[in-house]
Amino acid sequence: MVLTTRAAWSVLAGAVLLVWWPTGSTVALWVLTVAVLAAVDVALAPSPRRLLLERTTPAQVRLGETVATDLLVTNPGRRTVRGVVRDAWPPSTGAAPDRHPLRVGGGERVRVRTPLRPTRRGDRVADLVTVRTLGPMGLAGRQRSTEVPGSVRVLHPFPSRRHLPSRLSRLREIDGRSAVRRRGQGTEFDSLRDYVEGDDVRSIDWRATARRQSVVVRTWQPEQHRRVVIVVDTSRTSAGRVGDVPRLDAAMDAALLLTALASRAHDRVDVIAGDQVVRVRVGGSAERGSLLADVVSALAPVDASLVEADWTALVSGLIGRGHRRALVVLLTPLEPAAVEEGLLPVLPALVGRHRVVVASVSDPAVTALRLARDTLQDAYGAAAAERTTSQRRRVAEALERLGVDVIDADAESLPPRLADHYLRLKSEGLL
Repeated sequence: MVLTTRAAWSVLAGAVLLVWWPTGSTVALWVLTVAVLAAVDVALAPSPRRLLLERTTPAQVRLGETVATDLLVTNPGRRTVRGVVRDAWPPSTGAAPDRHPLRVGGGERVRVRTPLRPTRRGDRVADLVTVRTLGPMGLAGRQRSTEVPGSVRVLHPFPSRRHLPSRLSRLREIDGRSAVRRRGQGTEFDSLRDYVEGDDVRSIDWRATARRQSVVVRTWQPEQHRRVVIVVDTSRTSAGRVGDVPRLDAAMDAALLLTALASRAHDRVDVIAGDQVVRVRVGGSAERGSLLADVVSALAPVDASLVEADWTALVSGLIGRGHRRALVVLLTPLEPAAVEEGLLPVLPALVGRHRVVVASVSDPAVTALRLARDTLQDAYGAAAAERTTSQRRRVAEALERLGVDVIDADAESLPPRLADHYLRLKSEGLL
């Protein structure tokens, strides 16, 4: 049983009777009258248990976009049902409005639509659906909450995808589909053609020249079908926020851009996310067209854990003898304690077999603190920022001495810089 605001206003309306009969019995009689009318209203209200509820929900939505979930309410009885239905979702789903007026005739079905605009990435599960049916006087009614299964996966917004067309254009230039093919150290042989003025004499194929009695040169193309392994750190150091987004989301953005670019370059891409254990592992060949979509979907429910990263467990499969040389990209913050104790011990064995890149998201707030010098408090903040910067620089230098390429940039610049570094390695035949 539920009471409506109309019942409360009905009780207050009894104040008019007190003007004519200001006694306690008047108040008691009026309250009793409203209570009897409310009880009659409850008895006449249709039972919400008879209503059949079904839900249709989109499978996934990108963070920041708006979708709608539909609730189908069927009335198998003969009486018209009036009331309110509440389709409850977690607050991070952005369901507004979630309360809708309900009027279903006998034997009819209505559709109740709730817009969703999520504010957090991950799987969002629907809460209870509450149906409140009212009596003919609208004073009271019946209410029942039912679990109607439904969920929506909120994907990473992937804001760096705007950089993808320009990087694909550069990839086509390197690949020779938009410019003349050129020779590069360590690149793969493509074909033979006649020598033209301006060609590098080092690319002349003397055996083919002797057979054809004319000068023939070799053309080369960037290496293809190479292996690119992207490891996303989900430990405690990735839980901090940089600007308006978590550091982990910024690292995922860089991983998605590199995945899209490397898959278009006909390389095999494997994406691993984890901390003490591997939580996500997605891989595919160059011919797999759904690789990027699979990576985006697999990374959507992953959140940072407040534990230290076990780099031995994360890269153990890469150090084995059975794997050929690969480009290994480690997306992890350059936190001195975490890197020195966890990552540095496993890097020598990893660098010995693979090309390793460490990409880190820096905090622009530290740079802002370094530049502030107006007050005494700003001076102390600047000193702390300088110390933090020097420690990160020291860690980066230690990694570079081991043969690791280090990219340290803010969340906005890290994805394109990592993509440019991959294109440079590919054009120079260093993969």
